[in-house]
Amino acid sequence: MDTHSSRGRRGGPGRGGTTVAASTAAVLVLSLFGCTDREPGPDESASHEKQLRTSYFTGMPARPGPVLAVKIDNVSPARPHTGLGAADLVYVEQVESGLTRILAVFSSQLPPQVGPVRSARESDIALLRQFGRPALAYSGAQSALRPLIDAAPIAALPQGEAPGAFVRSGDRPAPHNLYVRPDRALAAADDVSDASDIGMRFGPAPDRGRPLAEHTVRYPSARFTFTWSAEQKRWLVAIDGTVARTTDGGPLGPATVVVQHTEVRPSQFHDRSGSVSPYTETVGSGTALVMRDGQAHDARWQRTTADGDTVFTDRAGERLNFARGQVWVLLTAR
Repeated sequence: MDTHSSRGRRGGPGRGGTTVAASTAAVLVLSLFGCTDREPGPDESASHEKQLRTSYFTGMPARPGPVLAVKIDNVSPARPHTGLGAADLVYVEQVESGLTRILAVFSSQLPPQVGPVRSARESDIALLRQFGRPALAYSGAQSALRPLIDAAPIAALPQGEAPGAFVRSGDRPAPHNLYVRPDRALAAADDVSDASDIGMRFGPAPDRGRPLAEHTVRYPSARFTFTWSAEQKRWLVAIDGTVARTTDGGPLGPATVVVQHTEVRPSQFHDRSGSVSPYTETVGSGTALVMRDGQAHDARWQRTTADGDTVFTDRAGERLNFARGQVWVLLTAR
C-alpha cells in the first residue's frame, strides 16, 4: 500500500505544514510496520525513532504528511467502496433526500485508489477548516457553491482541474464509477497542510463506560449499524443492513465510533432535482456518544471557531480518550 511518506511534499501555511521526507517504498514499509528480518543497529534505531511520529488522527505510529479529504458516494450502487479502510478519519454526513455521503480523511497512508468520488457540499467547507489547508478531491459542485470553495482554505481538486488524478471504472455505471488516485491528487495540489492536532486524544479507556454490543445510527433514508468484535477489537460496520466491505481491504472496522449530535438545517443550495441540501453544523457544541472497546461513553463536543479543534469531554469535563486506530464520526441531527 502506498503512503504519503514516499513523496517529498512541503506543507503549506496552514497549521502543521512541514516538510515530508522522501523515502523509498521499501524503507517506508520497514519504518511504518517494522517488517524486517534483522535487528537494527544503534544508529538505525535512533533514525527510526526520529522518523516515526504518532498520528493526530488515529494515535498510531505514522509520519506527518499532507491531509487529503475525499468526498465519497454512499448510495447502494456505489458500494462496496474502495480505499476507505486506509482512511484515518471517516465522517458521515446527511445529504439530499435523507441519504448520506462520506468525507474520508487520509494522511497516515494512501491507498492506490479511493472512491467512488462524488460532489462536494457546503458543510464540507466548515468541517475541513480544522485541518488547516487540506486538499479536497471531489467530482464537482454546483456553480453557486464554487465561489465558496474557491474562497476557503482548501486545495480544491475537482475532476475537471486534476484530470490525471481521476479514473473511471468499467464495472459500474456513471456516476458511481469515478475514483481518485491519492498520490496524483496530492501531486496536483499546492500548499497542503500536514496533519496537525484537531482535538482528538488517544489512550486508555475512560472510566464509567457501559457495555455495548451493537448500536444503530439512523438517518432519514440510511442507517449504520456497528457491532463490537471482541476478537478483532473493532466495530464491524453494516450499512443499510449489509456488511460494509471494501474492494481492496475486506470488512470495515473502526476502533472508535463517535455519534456527534448537532444541528442539521436546510441550506441555500439544492441538487438538480430541486431537493434542498442539508447543512450540518460542526462549529458549536452538543452531546455525543463515543463507542470504543465494546463500551459506550456519554460525551460532549465543543468547537468554538471554524479553524479551532473539536474537543470531546466526559461528564466530568475531562478530555475523553479514543481507542487507537481508525475513527468514524457520524454527524447526526439532535
